Amino acid sequence: MPDDVVREREITTPTALCLPDGRLNRGAVGWTRHPLHRTDLRGWGRNKRWEYWGLMTPTHVIGITVSSLDYAAVHQVWVLDRRRGTEIDDGAVVPLGRGTLLPESLGRGAARARARGLSIDVEEAWTDGDGSSGADTGSPRSGVAGTRIRVRTGRVEVDVVAGATPGHEALGVVVPWSDRRFQYTVKDVARPLTGTITVDGELTHLGTDAWGVLDHGRGRWPYSMTWNWGAGSGRVDGHVVGVQVGGRWTDGTGSTENALLLDGRLHKNGDELVWEYDHADWLAPWRVHDRDRARVDLTFHPFHERVARTNLLVVAGETHQCFGTWTGWMTTDAGERITVDGVEGWAEEARNRW
Repeated sequence: MPDDVVREREITTPTALCLPDGRLNRGAVGWTRHPLHRTDLRGWGRNKRWEYWGLMTPTHVIGITVSSLDYAAVHQVWVLDRRRGTEIDDGAVVPLGRGTLLPESLGRGAARARARGLSIDVEEAWTDGDGSSGADTGSPRSGVAGTRIRVRTGRVEVDVVAGATPGHEALGVVVPWSDRRFQYTVKDVARPLTGTITVDGELTHLGTDAWGVLDHGRGRWPYSMTWNWGAGSGRVDGHVVGVQVGGRWTDGTGSTENALLLDGRLHKNGDELVWEYDHADWLAPWRVHDRDRARVDLTFHPFHERVARTNLLVVAGETHQCFGTWTGWMTTDAGERITVDGVEGWAEEARNRW
């Protein structure tokens, strides 16, 4: 195995992220195909909890965030109209997180945000094996049929379901900076969307080329951090393909967050990937690859750049999130090269003090 490939442990049984005193449970470090971590964070002040859904459709790109940073909740609904090139950005910062509900662990309850002029509801439904279905009651998810995402702001209404086929896998990773600073993330790509989007009174029914991606996060972060994240979803040569790549924030931790999803099956990649892009021209192509280009060789072609800046003294950040199309290939566990040409998604650099 090359020196720059991280040797990671796959976790296959439920485990607690934290010890009773709030420190990282070292037995929880590894990656999963399904959400198996109980993320009951302890303490106050450095905890970060969020649910982010990125929705890509032929007509719109939408980012939906419900988050709590302990001392404040930060919510956002961002919409790009791809036909007109126009953006809508509705956000709210709520002191001490009032009106915010986030489940302790993924699949154990709904996420909700309420602020002036903004409401977000994310909840799961499931089938019980006999074909019956139910709404989210806070129990661990079993046989999930989909996740319903509802949003309402002054100009935007979203009511969609991100479907989940039986056996669909999602990458879960624990990133251990130290015993007191760590992150659990789930990156769930290639979730097919159905439902409706209404922007400024114009109703759009979603078709077969609409996809959702979940970024679920629970952890205790260092004050300053920079990361890269790339994701994509689509159909290529009759297969459902999902791209998940990351970098910088995991370097040197012994964990990575890279994987290919092929027809619902996860193929984990342990490379600390190289990210190459131009800070002077964010819309120029991005390159993401392993060091010898033997397992991952991707190019991202942006068509739109979203710039988000925050400066609230204690909390500050700058994100350049570009939306576009992936080309290139990733390899399966067996070493087969899978083309991702035409898969749509995003690539970003984020710098935060929080």
